[in-house]
Amino acid sequence: MASPPTGPAAPAGLESMEGLALDTIIAKAGARPAAVLACASTHLRAAVAEDAVWRNFCARDLGLDAPLDPEDRPLPSFKDAYKVWSESFGMYPLPLVKRVKLFWSSLKGWISENFPEALRTLSKGVSEAQIRSAEDDLGFKLPMPTKLLYRFCNGQLPFSKNEDVRMAPLGIIGGYLFYNYIVNVHLSSLEQMVEETKEFNFHLEEQGLPIGPNLALVASSWYHPKTFLLNCSSGELYVGTANLSAGEMMPCVPKSLIKPTNSDMPQDGLLLWLEEHLRRLQNGMIKIRPLKTSRYICLYPEASPLCSSAVTNGVKVRASAVFVPEHPRRGHVGTHLYSYSIRLSVPEACMLGGVYFSSCQLHSRHWIIRCKDTVVSDMHGEGVIGEYPLLLPGQDEFVYESCTPLNGSSGSVEGSFTFVPGRLTQPEGKPFDVTVAPFPLEVPDYIF
Repeated sequence: MASPPTGPAAPAGLESMEGLALDTIIAKAGARPAAVLACASTHLRAAVAEDAVWRNFCARDLGLDAPLDPEDRPLPSFKDAYKVWSESFGMYPLPLVKRVKLFWSSLKGWISENFPEALRTLSKGVSEAQIRSAEDDLGFKLPMPTKLLYRFCNGQLPFSKNEDVRMAPLGIIGGYLFYNYIVNVHLSSLEQMVEETKEFNFHLEEQGLPIGPNLALVASSWYHPKTFLLNCSSGELYVGTANLSAGEMMPCVPKSLIKPTNSDMPQDGLLLWLEEHLRRLQNGMIKIRPLKTSRYICLYPEASPLCSSAVTNGVKVRASAVFVPEHPRRGHVGTHLYSYSIRLSVPEACMLGGVYFSSCQLHSRHWIIRCKDTVVSDMHGEGVIGEYPLLLPGQDEFVYESCTPLNGSSGSVEGSFTFVPGRLTQPEGKPFDVTVAPFPLEVPDYIF
C-alpha cells in the first residue's frame, strides 16, 4: 500500500521555474499561499525562503520598509517581521492594519517636523489584553478601527496638576480662541476614555436621562470644555453641543463614509475624522500658531475656499471662520455660533494714488453678515477688539479673533476696514477702504 502524501503536491509547472518568473508568481500568490507552497518541495521552499520575497510582502501588506517589530525593534529578516506582525495583529484585516499604521507614522512625522513639543505627549500603543480589559469595564466592544488606533498609539498623556499649564496647548487635534474663550482638543488615552465615559454616563443617570447607545468619550478639550463621543455600535462620531449635559450632540463625520466591521475595509468615525485632520495639516489648511508663550494647532482655515483673501492698496486681509457648537451662546434652537479670525498685513508696501507710504493704521470696520442670501446684520464700528493696529511693510500679520451668532446653519461675512496712510495721530493722506472678501459661515461635514 502506498504511503499517504506528507504535504501538498507542487504544481508541475512551478517545479521547472526559476528566478524572476517564479518570484513573480509567489509575489502574486500572497504570503499565506507562499507558506503553503514552501511545504510542497525543496525547490519551492528555497524560493519562498528568499528574504526578498518577504520584503515585498512586508511592504505590500504592512507598509514596512525595514524588518522591524511593532515596537520598531530590529528583527533578523523580513520573514521574521511578517511573522511577528501577523501574530500580533492576526485578529485584524491586514489592509486595515497597514492603513492605521500609515496614519500614525504620517501624523507623527508631521508633528515631529512642525510641532515637536507635542510629540512627547503621545503614548505607546496598548496590548490586545488592555483593550479587552477596557471593553469589560465599559460593558461594550470598541469598533475595530478604534481598537487598532489604540494598538498603535494610546492617545495623549493624561494631564497631571503640574503639567496642565505646559501641556494644555499641545492637543494634536487643536482648537481656537476668541476673547477669553479657548478650546484645545486632546486625543484621549484608553484609560482616560474609560474613566470619562463612566463619569459621563453617571452624570446622565443622575439627571434621569437615558444613557447613550454605547458612547465612548474619545477626545476632549482643556481650557473650555469640548467633547467628542464615538457611538461604538454604529461607528458614528459626535461632538457635544452646549446642551451635552442633556445628551445633545451633532455628527461630525459624514455618516455615508462609515463602513461596518464586516466590510472589506471597515472604517469608523474616529478613524475617518483623524485621517481628515491629518490631510488638513499636510495640505496647509490648518497650521501652527502662537498661543501666549506656547504654540498650538489652530483650526481657523488658512486656504481657499474656506479662507478668503483680498489685497487693496497693498493691504492684505485674510479671513476665515470655525463652527463652535459647544459654546454656551449656542443654547437657543436654530442658533449657531461661529468664531472668525482676521489677519491683516502689508506684504510689500502701502500704495495710494501712486504714492508709497511707510505705514498705515486701521481706523474703523464695516461688517455685512448674511444668513443664506439675506442680510441679517450691517454694522459699523471703530477699531477691532479695542485696538487700532498699525501696519508696516514686511511685518508679521496682525491677527485677531471675534465671533458672531447666526440664526441658521449657513451664511457669510464680508466687509471692509478703513485705514489712514501714516498714523491716526499724523495722517499722511486721505482715508481709504480695504476689502474683506466674503468668507463662509457653515456647519461643516467634519467638525473638529
